[in-house]
Amino acid sequence: MLTKRVIPCLDVNAGRVVKGVSFVNLRDAGDPVELASYYDREGADELVFLDITASAEERDTIIEVVKRVSEQVFIPLTVGGGVRNAGDVRRLLQAGADKVSMNTAAVMDPRVFKEAADAFGNQCMVIAIDARRIGPGAPTAPPAPLPADHPGRGPLAVDAGSRWEVYVRGGRTPTGIDAVKWARYMQEQGAGEVLLTSMDEDGRKDGYDNGLNRAVSEAVTVPVIASGGAGNAAHMRDAIVDGHADAVLAASIFHYGETSIVGVKQYLRRSGLPIRLGPA
Repeated sequence: MLTKRVIPCLDVNAGRVVKGVSFVNLRDAGDPVELASYYDREGADELVFLDITASAEERDTIIEVVKRVSEQVFIPLTVGGGVRNAGDVRRLLQAGADKVSMNTAAVMDPRVFKEAADAFGNQCMVIAIDARRIGPGAPTAPPAPLPADHPGRGPLAVDAGSRWEVYVRGGRTPTGIDAVKWARYMQEQGAGEVLLTSMDEDGRKDGYDNGLNRAVSEAVTVPVIASGGAGNAAHMRDAIVDGHADAVLAASIFHYGETSIVGVKQYLRRSGLPIRLGPA
């Protein structure tokens, strides 16, 4: 079994780290540069930086903040939010990112993701998927308008067997695309990793949606990062053991001091999982 990773996430809005519940009711969690430096010292395996309102506001990722964060960390840094094309990917890599995630732009036109993967390599490209369960209580907003020839209108569309739907624009807009089918398709387009967020569980601290994690992990051969719902180290263990995730991502439980990177890693190691402990 490959080493499993513990990854803190910096959800950034207007230059500050924030955290909410199911993508709303955001509250301040600190300065991204200070938090990045802290997590690097704590032994995080990687760091994810997401400009969570860039796509909805149709603007670029805040490059200067990315540069300042990258200067503070010596672990792999993944950056996403407002990434629209290969040029944006190039700028973020030049700013210090090791990997770049795409979500909305990739959904609206998968060719832009493939172009970036072809230009910079699959190892640089992460497909971020915000997924929500389909069923009673799910939002009924009209889906994002996909081009007529988009596979989301055909083989990737939600059908009677679908359980999760892809959302875009910071979780604001449904797409009518099946999340599991989409993950498999985007691996074919050059995704080297899947950042999979359960919108239903995000920020609730009740545990990850391991049905979703397992379905996507079994559909692809690239690593899957489980996101959305971590409340404690046991939830992270379950995402790896039951959800078959390769890495676990969390935000608020680290930002607000409810647990630590070191504590989580020690727990996972005691649970028999292959973990790089890092600093004691």
